[in-house]
Amino acid sequence: MPWIQIRINATEKTADKVSNMLLGRGALSVTYMDAEDKPVFEPLPGETLLWDDTVVVGLFDAETDPAPILEFLKKFYRKDLVYKVEQLEDKDWVREWMDSFHPMRFGRRLWICPSWRDVPDPTAVNVMLDPGLAFGTGTHPTTALCLEWLDGQDLTDKTVIDFGCGSGILALAALKLGAREVIGIDIDPQALQASRDNAERNGVADRLSVYLPQDQPEGLKADIVVANILAGPLKELSPLISSLVRPGGKLALSGILESQADGLNQVYQQWFDMDSPELREDWARLSGIKR
Repeated sequence: MPWIQIRINATEKTADKVSNMLLGRGALSVTYMDAEDKPVFEPLPGETLLWDDTVVVGLFDAETDPAPILEFLKKFYRKDLVYKVEQLEDKDWVREWMDSFHPMRFGRRLWICPSWRDVPDPTAVNVMLDPGLAFGTGTHPTTALCLEWLDGQDLTDKTVIDFGCGSGILALAALKLGAREVIGIDIDPQALQASRDNAERNGVADRLSVYLPQDQPEGLKADIVVANILAGPLKELSPLISSLVRPGGKLALSGILESQADGLNQVYQQWFDMDSPELREDWARLSGIKR
């Protein structure tokens, strides 16, 4: 079915009030958008951060008359109401997303291919991926940086830990590139399920083990650890993540903004000989060897 979308310019202080007013007037859903492309980084647990200039977007049934809603909002805004009313056509949004996800090459050997598309090079190292409800398709620079790093490693007979495995994209890449065993760890049960499903799809399920953090085996160690999460958890969990790497083993970290890279590099220098950060589109990947 088609929809009507009403976009209202708000601020950090007024966004929640506008959201409640739209919901009270029949909005089926309300979302917040950044009006000026300013990033918001890593809220604390239970904290919701909004932008100074926030667009509140209400989605309504196509039969809704927007005039009474706007009149109601004008009483709150007085003369300062800035809005836009848009008609949204009915689409199969899942199909739209699937059509936009194409096979992608990382490094020399590795391709990430949607499970619903043909592989472009049958002789390459091909990972067939269906992200499901978990994060990770390879399109984000942080994931791409990790995939390229894995492609450049000799993973033959290595044990790898994918810390924050999401869809399992890094775990599967490591297995397809020759790792003997990969352990995936994530706080989200849906991520573990997505990783299992993708491992089955790629014929490597017998070499992948996945755990919630509280269930992972004691004394877990690996030759290589990759963690593509966020700078805050990477710093807070640095003693734990470092303890997972055997002496002489390798570490790769991403999900880090360029501005955060040097500080985080210094944290991990307590245990590792760290390389210079690898940068792409304001994001960074860190890597090093355990002393």
